[in-house]
Amino acid sequence: MQTRPMRWLRKNVVVLAGVLALGYLILPNLVVLAFSFNKPKGRFNYTWNHFSTDAWQHPCGVADMCGSLTLSLRLAVYATIGATVLGTMTAFALARYRFRGRAATNMLIFLPMAMPEVVMGASLGTLFLNMRIRFGFWTILIAHTMFCLSFVVVAVKARVMSMDPRLEQAAQDLYATPAQTFLRITLPLAAPGIAAGALLSFALSFDDYIITSFNAGNTVTFPMFVWGSAQRGTPVQVNVIGTAMFVVAVLLVVAGQLVGGRRRGART
Repeated sequence: MQTRPMRWLRKNVVVLAGVLALGYLILPNLVVLAFSFNKPKGRFNYTWNHFSTDAWQHPCGVADMCGSLTLSLRLAVYATIGATVLGTMTAFALARYRFRGRAATNMLIFLPMAMPEVVMGASLGTLFLNMRIRFGFWTILIAHTMFCLSFVVVAVKARVMSMDPRLEQAAQDLYATPAQTFLRITLPLAAPGIAAGALLSFALSFDDYIITSFNAGNTVTFPMFVWGSAQRGTPVQVNVIGTAMFVVAVLLVVAGQLVGGRRRGART
């Protein structure tokens, strides 16, 4: 006969495994948070010295760091907009229509996700060299948009394929125009998938180093700045920026859950 702790463990083993996995994923972020309040003795911020808020008071105290951060944010925003618009249209086309080359397009969409980033970065770099395009902001933006496009298509397509077509048919039966049906029925239903693809695109673009390094030229993004500074000693301000980005991401997820919960509560 099983004891009460064993029965409780068997009943909650999946929850415990999930909590342990989540804690393992969050632990590095907590370390970054803690060391953002550290004041190291030397150049390297790897051992705890004593508590200080100097880095939070002067987040741009390191030369060129905030410039590279601003550049990465601009690239992430522009790449997210481009990939979301193109990816949403592609997802609707693949999910709703039959056309020649549809199967090949579906296969090609998955290639950037399955392909190593070094291959894609080197291929795009070779393409820009052969076209005699100067490396810089625009080559990075094109590369990031191409890379993020597949993730948006997959997220939006999954959402579109799960939508009930009878809702759009009901709107048409009530004499709604195609534009009204799309704006008031289709787009709100597809919005969670579009938002998920956009957030994923922003994170991938802001975080990318490998593809960017092949197409940046003399342009330095924030990940490239962090990589270069790590060889000389990572400044504490890097931990501050990482903590701020983590907190913003958590707040966005929590806000999304709260809004979704309120909508579900209003419907019931």
